[in-house]
Amino acid sequence: MSSSSPHDRLSSITSHIMGSSNPSVFTAATVAAAPEDPLFGLMKAYREDPSDKKVDLGIGAYRDNNAKPWILPVVKKADNAIHNDPNLNHEYLSIGGLADFTSAAQKLIVGADSAAIKDKRICSLQTISGTGAVHLGGLFLSKFHPQKPTIYLSNPTWANHNQIFTNVNLPIAKYPYFHASTKGLDFEGMMQTLTTAPEGSIILLHACAHNPTGVDPTQDQWKQIAAVMRARSHFPFFDTAYQGFASGDLARDAWAIRYFVEQGFELCVAQSFAKNFGLYGERTGAFHFVSAPGPDAAASSANIASQLAILQRSEISNPPAYGARIASRVLNDPVLFAEWEDDLRTMSGRILEMRAGLRERLEKRGTPGDWSHITSQIGMFSFTGLTEAQVLTLREKWHVYMTKNGRISMAGLNTHNIDYFAEAVDSVVRGSA
Repeated sequence: MSSSSPHDRLSSITSHIMGSSNPSVFTAATVAAAPEDPLFGLMKAYREDPSDKKVDLGIGAYRDNNAKPWILPVVKKADNAIHNDPNLNHEYLSIGGLADFTSAAQKLIVGADSAAIKDKRICSLQTISGTGAVHLGGLFLSKFHPQKPTIYLSNPTWANHNQIFTNVNLPIAKYPYFHASTKGLDFEGMMQTLTTAPEGSIILLHACAHNPTGVDPTQDQWKQIAAVMRARSHFPFFDTAYQGFASGDLARDAWAIRYFVEQGFELCVAQSFAKNFGLYGERTGAFHFVSAPGPDAAASSANIASQLAILQRSEISNPPAYGARIASRVLNDPVLFAEWEDDLRTMSGRILEMRAGLRERLEKRGTPGDWSHITSQIGMFSFTGLTEAQVLTLREKWHVYMTKNGRISMAGLNTHNIDYFAEAVDSVVRGSA
């Protein structure tokens, strides 16, 4: 009778157990393949296109006149200052983020002299850019809003809004926004829906440079929107990713938010610094909750801040420091702030030039249709009115890449490709006229 050592017997048992592994719980039948994200799929197709004439009008990121990413000069200055700071370290930020950044972001969005700040009715947390801010706000409302209301999104809206609010279990509905025939705001349809939506609904509003349409309400229309929302006790949820980038004027682009705050609304704001600082990859943003005026507003705001911190802690623990440090340096230094405003005017000014140039070229060619919406829309995006079939032809024949709904990033146009793009648009429009 042969004897074996304990080690040999253990190895034999282990081999037997490991050789008969349990079947997978997460099979292909259980977890279906998710559809590819349309925008990132478009980016991939563009990168793989070998044509030397290809034009990228899909990605929502600023490009200079040579189609290159542009690091803002003021960001370079702030970056150098940070790297030369002998006190720089890589310790954790607090759960709420860099305090100098969030306080400056607060002043930027509601105004330094806002009563909400003076009355301690606004609490702010640093987030993973605007996406993280939207998510944090949605999560808070889903968990703490006593009525669990539906959130109304504009039709159309930024595609990620649907996924974010669905993931936090907020019911979604839509309000009319884009008028297909005028390529402007469907103000009547929007107001009708806001009037008939259940009282106390959450209304997601784009503060400026609406994504994807580039269509914004006028200040008078904003006042009417506020009036009906007040009458129906709706809760405003502002998403702002283009302050200063849209018009080149920081106060003008924040007007709607400041007006609603002045009118005494309780509301929240998701604020991104990706576009207006060019900090796309640094994921720098802020979430602000403004409590309604009242004797308990400061206490309520403190409680809300504490609950937001718990939610943030469970999801990301604390936010990244680098982008916030850059933004904070600029926002808190009057000289750098003025330089930043110059950089914003450079970016918004180039986009305005591309809008005027594209419209001029299409009208000069006599391209069928009215192209005045190219210049009446504002911000990074233009809703061209091109059909999905025309968009596909532009991609296959002309190597022009845009989202299938006809939205283009105006930042992708420059003096080197604008004539080519105008020719391509003229060709597909005439081909399907």
